[in-house]
This record gives sequence, C-alpha cells and structure tokens, in this order.
Amino acid sequence: MPEKYSPREAIMNTRLLKPIAVALGTALLASCATVPKDLAGQYARITPQQASNGGVSGTPVRWGGTIIQTEPSHADTCFYVLGKPLASNDARPESMRDSIGRFVACKRGFYDPEVYAKGREITVSGMLRGVITRKVGSYEYPYPRVEANVVHLWPLRVAYNRGYYNNGWNDPFGGPGWGRLGRLGRAMGL
Repeated sequence: MPEKYSPREAIMNTRLLKPIAVALGTALLASCATVPKDLAGQYARITPQQASNGGVSGTPVRWGGTIIQTEPSHADTCFYVLGKPLASNDARPESMRDSIGRFVACKRGFYDPEVYAKGREITVSGMLRGVITRKVGSYEYPYPRVEANVVHLWPLRVAYNRGYYNNGWNDPFGGPGWGRLGRLGRAMGL
C-alpha cells in the first residue's frame, strides 16, 4: 500500500514552496524604507537645543523638521526650521513629535521659497558653524547654524479621510434595517 502523507508533508514537499518563500522574503525586504543616499553617514547625536549653547562648531549633524521660513540671498538660501526627531528608518522628520529646538541651515544657491514653503518637511546634513541670534516675537533666540551639504525636501504627506463608515451592523439593535425601530417603526409611520 502506498505511503500516505499528511497535508502538512504534502505542502512541504511541493516544488512551489521555495520560490514562494523567496518571493515573500524579497517583497518584505523591499518594503522597508531606507535613508536616502545623500543623507546616509555618521553624524553627531546632538540636538539643536543642545547646540544652541555653542561650543560644537565643526561637528557634522543631520537634522530635520518643519520649515518656518526660507530666506534666499545673493549667495545662499537659509532655511529656518523647527527641529523634530528623525525617523530611524528613513531620516524623515517625525511630524507628531515635540520640537527638539530651532536651527538655521544655509546652502549655496537659490532655493525657491514657494517650493521650500512654510510647513514643508526637510532634512539637512552638514557642519555646525556657530550660533546666530534672531528674534522670535520679542525673545532673542539662539539658532545653531548648519552649513548644509544636503537639503532634502520631503514629499507632502497624503491625508487620508478615515471618516465614519456604517456597514449596517453597527447600530445598537444588532443589524441593518433597525433604524427608527426597524420594521415596526416603518409600519407605524415613525
């Protein structure tokens, strides 16, 4: 009598199992976000708030956040940024986190203030070059200045409408068609 295999053994012995496993593994690895190549590297673990005290000039940093203001001049463009912690997987600013301080990043060339607009997310990498003071309201705020090698503008985040969806089974009487007392209510004209 031929030997019978259990369903599990039959699946394990199929020739499709290995290619399926390889395809799933490849898809899983491909779905992981990575830091853009221009932002990759080793940087000091110092926040803009810590750097505002000075004494860290010449330190390589990678910071990001939300643009407060973009100021082009004849030689360079400076971005005033409200710093946010960066995501470990792709170096994008984490928009829902608290601020880690403000900073200014300047890069040679012209960057259009309409493109690099207030509220857009950027990540910069470069060297710390001292602290500049600028008024925020009536307060003199010390901005650490980054001489940027890279300015990475992130795409706008897509807002999804996660509105209420009623499939009919969410009412308190247990099923669709029970609104306003269900059939009884409709029969009575309610």
